[in-house]
Amino acid sequence: MSSSATRARAAATLGLTAVLVVGPAPAALAADPDRHHTSTAAVHDIDYTTWRKDVAAVIAQARPYIEQRSEEAGGEKQAIVLDIDNSSLETDFHPFWELPTPAIPEVRALVEDAHERGVAIFFVTARPGIIHSLTDWNLKQVGYPVDGLYVRSLPDLFAEVSAYKTEKRAEIEAKGYTIIANIGNNTTDLVGGHAERAYKLPDYGGKLS
Repeated sequence: MSSSATRARAAATLGLTAVLVVGPAPAALAADPDRHHTSTAAVHDIDYTTWRKDVAAVIAQARPYIEQRSEEAGGEKQAIVLDIDNSSLETDFHPFWELPTPAIPEVRALVEDAHERGVAIFFVTARPGIIHSLTDWNLKQVGYPVDGLYVRSLPDLFAEVSAYKTEKRAEIEAKGYTIIANIGNNTTDLVGGHAERAYKLPDYGGKLS
C-alpha cells in the first residue's frame, strides 16, 4: 500500500475514533483547519513554545538518571514506559486530521539514545484497541523505536486508567524487564509503582489529554 493510501486510511480510522482519544474538534477550529497549531491546546490558551520548554526541563532531569542506569545495565533487561498523547506525540498541539502526529523532539531524542544503549521502549496508552495499528504506524513513522504497544481492550475502557496502566507495567516486569523510567503527563500515567523513577510532563491542571 502506498504511503498516501496509508495516510488516507489512517485518517479515516482516526476520524471515526477521535472522540475516544482527544474529543471532537470545536466548530471554530474545524472552520479554520490551516491555523498554526490549531488544536485542543489552543482552545485552552496553552502556548506551544512554553509547553516545549516545560517538557524539555523535565527531560533534562530524566536524562542523567536514564543514561547512568543504562550504562550500568550489564545483563539486566531494562525498559522505559511512555504514555503517548502529549507525552510522546504532540497530540493536543496538532490537528487530529493531519497525520502522522509529530513526535515531541526532546522525548524522541531521549528514547532513541536509550534504545541505542539497549533499553527497550514500551508505550502504554489509554487509546482504544481499534486504533492500535494506526498508533503503531504513527509512532514508527515519526522515528520512535517500539518494542511494545499496549492499548485498551473493551473491558479496559470501563476500568480506571491508572489501574490499567499499572497492570500493564506489571506485565512488562513479568517479562523480566526492570522499568528504569516511566514518563507521562497525567498522574494516571504514573501512579501505582512498577518503575524506578516517574517523570511527569506538564498537563497544566488537566488541560492536556
